[in-house]
Amino acid sequence: MHLDCRFYSLSILLVISFGLIPFSSCDQEAPKIIEIRGVYGNPQPFWDKDLNLQDLGVNAIFVHNGSINQKMMDRARSEGLKVYAEFATLNGKNYVDEHPEAWAINEQGEKVEAATWFMGVCPTEPGFRKYRMDQLRDLLKKYDLDGVWMDYVHWHAQFEDPEPILPETCFCDHCLSIFSSVSGIDLPDGEIAEKAQWILNHQDKTWRDWRCQEIYNWATEMKTIIKEVRPDALLGLYHCPWNDEEFEGARRRILGLDYDLLKKTIDVFSPMVYHGRMGRKPEWVAENINWFCDRLEIGNNMYPKVWTIVQAHNDPEIINGEEFEKVLRGGLAGKSSGVMMFTTHSVAEDEDKIEVMKKVYSEHMINFGVKE
Repeated sequence: MHLDCRFYSLSILLVISFGLIPFSSCDQEAPKIIEIRGVYGNPQPFWDKDLNLQDLGVNAIFVHNGSINQKMMDRARSEGLKVYAEFATLNGKNYVDEHPEAWAINEQGEKVEAATWFMGVCPTEPGFRKYRMDQLRDLLKKYDLDGVWMDYVHWHAQFEDPEPILPETCFCDHCLSIFSSVSGIDLPDGEIAEKAQWILNHQDKTWRDWRCQEIYNWATEMKTIIKEVRPDALLGLYHCPWNDEEFEGARRRILGLDYDLLKKTIDVFSPMVYHGRMGRKPEWVAENINWFCDRLEIGNNMYPKVWTIVQAHNDPEIINGEEFEKVLRGGLAGKSSGVMMFTTHSVAEDEDKIEVMKKVYSEHMINFGVKE
C-alpha cells in the first residue's frame, strides 16, 4: 500500500524545505523505510573487540532470553539499541526428561525421537504451557524489552535441513481428548495407534486445522501477556520459511503454521531463510522474501511487518563476505522492513562480514533523507 497522499506530500514538502531530496509526486511509491538493522545473538563478541554496534549501523539486538542481564541492557541502551528477546517457546529439551507427560507421541503410539538437535514438546500439555507462560511473565517484568520473538513454534519436527524431519504428532491422551472435544468428533475405541490411523484416514483436514489452531492459541496467549505487562512491546515470530507447497504442504500440515491465522496476532514475522543449512542458493533468500511479503499482503508501515533473519554462520559450508552480502540484501527484498543475521559470533570473528554488515546497514540509515 502507499502512504496516505496527504501525509506523504507533507513529508516531502518538509524534506524539500531542507534541500534533502528532490520533489516526488503522490503517485510515486513511498521511500522504503528500513526500521531494523539487527544482529541475532549475544552482542558480547562485538563488545570484546571494542566495537560500538551503532557505529556498525546496527540499531537492534535479538538475544536468547536466558542470556539477557541488566548489564547487557544498560550497554545496549547506551548505544541506542532496541532489545528483543528470543523465547524458545516449544523447545522441550530437558523438560520432557523430567516431565514425561509432555513428551510428544507419534502415530504409532510411541514417544517421538529427538531430532538432530531439537526436542519438541506436546503443545497441549497444561503443565508445560503454564511453565512457559510463567517464564514469559517473569522475563517481561524483569527487563524493559522492546519485544519478544517466539522461536521453535511448531509441533515436533526439524525443518532447517535439506531433508527435514517431519513426524506425525501428537497423539497423546490429552491431545486426543482436546481434539475430540473441540471438533465434536467421537474417536473409536482402541489403542493410540488405532485412533491415530482412524483420524488420518477419516478426519485428516479437521485434524490439521485443529493443530494449526493450537499453535495460534499459543501466539494469542503470549500476545495477551505481553500487552498486559509491556503494552508497547512487540510479538515476533521466528518461523519456517517454506511456501505453501514445499514438502507436500508440510509447513501447515506437519508444523502447524497457518499464516492466515498467525497474521491476526503476530506483529512481526521473521522468516528463517538459512540458505546454507537448507541447501539453497543465496538468490533463494530474495525470492522467498518477495513471495512471503506477497503471500501475507504486507503493506508499508503496517502490521504485521517482516524482519528477516539470514545466515552468516559457517554451517555446513563457509559463508564468505560476498555470499553474506547477497543474503543480507535479499533479506530486505519485497516489503521487508528489517533484517538480522544468525549469529553475532559468526560476524564478529570475520572482518569481511563486519565490513559487509557496516556497508549494507549504513546505506539504510537514512529515512526520508534524515540520518539517524
